[in-house]
Amino acid sequence: MSKQQEIKFAYWVPNVSGGFVVSTIEQRTDWSYDYNVRLAQAAEKNGFEYALTQIRFTAGYGAEYQHESVSFSHALLAKTTHLKVIAAILPGPWKPVLAAKQLATIDYLTQGRIAINVVSGWFRGEFDAIGEPWPEHDQRYVRSEEFIRCLKGIWSTDQFSFDGKYYQFKQYTLKPKPLQQPHIEVFQGGSSRAARDMAARVSDWYFTNGNSVAEIKKQVDDIREKAQLNQHQVKIGVNAFIIARDTALEAQAVLQDIIDHANIPAVHAFGEATREAGAASKEGEGNWAKSSFEDLVQYNDGFKTNLIGTPQQIAERIIELKQVGVDLILSGFLHCIEEVEYFGEKVLPLVRALENAQAQSSAISEKLA
Repeated sequence: MSKQQEIKFAYWVPNVSGGFVVSTIEQRTDWSYDYNVRLAQAAEKNGFEYALTQIRFTAGYGAEYQHESVSFSHALLAKTTHLKVIAAILPGPWKPVLAAKQLATIDYLTQGRIAINVVSGWFRGEFDAIGEPWPEHDQRYVRSEEFIRCLKGIWSTDQFSFDGKYYQFKQYTLKPKPLQQPHIEVFQGGSSRAARDMAARVSDWYFTNGNSVAEIKKQVDDIREKAQLNQHQVKIGVNAFIIARDTALEAQAVLQDIIDHANIPAVHAFGEATREAGAASKEGEGNWAKSSFEDLVQYNDGFKTNLIGTPQQIAERIIELKQVGVDLILSGFLHCIEEVEYFGEKVLPLVRALENAQAQSSAISEKLA
C-alpha cells in the first residue's frame, strides 16, 4: 500500500490551556511552548502527519490562556522536520491578504509544511469581546468561502481580482508564492448544511465532529456527492478522543473518570453557547445539536467516535472509519505526549497491518474476477 492510500493522523495542539476535556481530572498536558515542542517531536516520530493549532481570543470553558495560532504553528515547524502544522484562522480578525502573505512566507521558510484551518466562528461572545461584526450563520460561511477563494487565487495566480460581498481585490500579485502547489492545503469544519456545501465547493479537507460510523458515512456520502457535482474533490477528517489502554476495562474506567469529574458549570456554559450557534443555522442544527452532557465534556464530540479500548479494538474501528471514506483521524488525548507515544508503538502498527491485509485481499479478488 502506498503512503497516499494510508489513513492519516493529526493531533490537536494544546496551545490553549485546560487540556481537551472539560473535566477536573488530571491532564498531563500543558499549553507551554516547551511542552508543545516535545509533543510535536514525539508526534512526528510516532507516525502523525499533521498537527492542528487552535484559535481562541478569549478565555472560557477552562481555557484561561491562549497562544496565537499562526505564530505558534510557525514556532513548532521550526523545531520539527516533516510534520505539517495546520494553523486555525478566523475570517474577520484576519483579512485574506494578511493570511495569504503570512502563510506564504511560513510555507517558504518551512519547505511547504504549513496548512490552514478556516474557522467560520460559532462563539458570538468572543466576536463581541473583540469588536468584530457577527454576520448571521449562513453569511459567516459566505464570508469564509470568499476568504478561501481569495487565498487560493492569490496563491496561484498573478494579477488576482475579486469582487465579493466581503472582500475585493484588484490585480493583486503576491510574491513569493507558496512552495506547495497548486496552493497551501485548506481545511474547514462544521456540520451545518452551509458548512458542508462550502466544503463541497472550495475546501481541500472537511473536519467533522466525532460520531458513529453510520452517521459519519452519511456526512461523507453527502459531501462527496455534492463535491462531484461541483467537479471538486474534498477529503474527510474526523475528530476522535483516543483512550488506548492495555485492557478495555481500563480504557472505559478512564472515560468514566473523566465524565465523573466533569466541570459541570463549564460544560453547561459550553452547551448553551453551542445550542445558540446551532439554532442560528437554517436547519436549526449545528455541530453539537445531538450531543448529550457526557458528549460535551469533550469539545468536539470525540467520545462518540469510540476510539476507546485496546489497541486492537481501536485499530479495527479506525479501519471501519476508513472504509466509509474517512481520510484522517484528528486525535485528542488526556496525557498528550505519553499517549501519542503509546499510540505510535501499540496502535499504529496494527492499523497499517490491517490496511495492508485489506489491500492484499482486494488485489487477490481483482485477479480472480
